[in-house]
Amino acid sequence: MQFKYVAYYIDIKLEIYITHFYVQPRPFCCYPFICADASFVAFILIFDFFFRNNFLFKMPGMLLGQVVPNFDAETSEGKINFHEWLATPLPGREKSWTVMVSHPADFTPVCTTELGGLQKASTEFFKRNVKLIAMSCDDVESHIGWIKDIKSYNSLDSFSYPIIADPKRVVANLYGMMDPDEVDAKGLPLTCRAVFVIDENKKLKLSILYPATTGRNVPEILRVIDSLKLTVEKKVATPVNWKDGDKCMVIPSVKPDEAKILFPEHKVTQVPSGKEYLRLTPQP
Repeated sequence: MQFKYVAYYIDIKLEIYITHFYVQPRPFCCYPFICADASFVAFILIFDFFFRNNFLFKMPGMLLGQVVPNFDAETSEGKINFHEWLATPLPGREKSWTVMVSHPADFTPVCTTELGGLQKASTEFFKRNVKLIAMSCDDVESHIGWIKDIKSYNSLDSFSYPIIADPKRVVANLYGMMDPDEVDAKGLPLTCRAVFVIDENKKLKLSILYPATTGRNVPEILRVIDSLKLTVEKKVATPVNWKDGDKCMVIPSVKPDEAKILFPEHKVTQVPSGKEYLRLTPQP
């Protein structure tokens, strides 16, 4: 009889955990089931603890607003401590943000176009007080040779940001960058094309993960930086396809009376529900 209940738990309750419990954690007692005796209850509680801690609640990568992990690494421009590097602003600036991008490997076609594209847009990142740094799962010597190809292919006179060497996948695993569907010639997992936007407090503001086969869109990275910096300072949100200079949305936490003061030109869009939540304002 007890085996029957164990089978019931494993076959049925795991589906509940995976589809509901994982998305919105709830107390274990929310899912009662028939138990034969105290020993069986103990077994299930132990199983529940083991299952939760080993399968359900170990989320890879980082959460928005989290201070990003620190590490020491060799780069194409010398050894760095990442937190110290983040805290060093661009020349003549204060409190710089950072964009870190990861790449599956050196001497790969899509990566060569991406790093060249970032370098071509480096003046735009500088205008926004944003530093650039890349990472690839090869060593420094390989990076230095690859930079020559990047400059040649993209017709660049210079290459102004470092590439982190991560041959042992230490940083890749620390930041949850691994792509299980792509492996190198040795059968080792490659990193995905990750984008991390990190603010002056070393906190993660944005992460985007692309598969190894899909190149990134540099104008989109610049667009989201514009949005992030604006919405950190002003009580607005940016709607779909927003670009710098477009109208913004007044965030719901701003009460109507406050909105009249903060955004005197804002307009409320009337909708069938009668709810006045769509409030457009010129970009502050």
